[in-house]
Amino acid sequence: MADSLSSSGAKPDAAASPSTPPPGGSPEAPGGRAALPRYFAALLAAYGPQHWWPGRSRFEVIAGAILTQNTSWKNVEPAIRNLRRAGLLSPAAVRRTPLPRLARLVRPSGTYRQKARTLKGFAEFLARHYRGSLTRMFRAPTQELRERLLALRGIGPETADAILLYAGRHPVFVADAYARRMAERHALVPRGAGYEQVRGRFESLLPPDHALLNEFHALIVHVGKDFCRPVPRCAGCALACFLPAGARP
Repeated sequence: MADSLSSSGAKPDAAASPSTPPPGGSPEAPGGRAALPRYFAALLAAYGPQHWWPGRSRFEVIAGAILTQNTSWKNVEPAIRNLRRAGLLSPAAVRRTPLPRLARLVRPSGTYRQKARTLKGFAEFLARHYRGSLTRMFRAPTQELRERLLALRGIGPETADAILLYAGRHPVFVADAYARRMAERHALVPRGAGYEQVRGRFESLLPPDHALLNEFHALIVHVGKDFCRPVPRCAGCALACFLPAGARP
């Protein structure tokens, strides 16, 4: 998969099934409008703020979002350190750096040639359309900027949304593999729901508050790593009480 923040599986597209929760639904029903706010409150009470995304600057967050595709964060950290030591954690510095050198520096993150091209492509895009200014770029309307990011080679929906949310504070939800797995098991979306379907579901049931969407995604990643794994370990999970009756262990 070309675009992943969590070494996730494929993102199949599927038509809505009869199990799709009705839009809005009964507020207290599984998948109803009150469900996700209750989930967020339970997660925050149990695990506290997650302090995401790690990064000392907006461009470092963007670089991390690109480099973490198809790998884990532990492999991204040495690549980020290499870029920092080389003084290359700015768009202008990345533009000036020859591609082979940039690729060597990000090698620990895997598929390093492709990721180096994506970093340079983003830096060139920023210079061409926004005179090199992240502030100017993030002033663009969310949907317009999302479409422009998705048009860049190497940037798919997860990466675009991570850039928008974590670096730009735009109110979008990152519907990564952890979020999709949790949403399916809790009957918030139908089995096999695609990325955009899950993202739309979360955004329709939550307020357009970037801080809340940031924290909620980070908390779901925490649950996905420790509990809602491919083989679930529901005991002790703060969301276990919300599971539909047939899905309870």
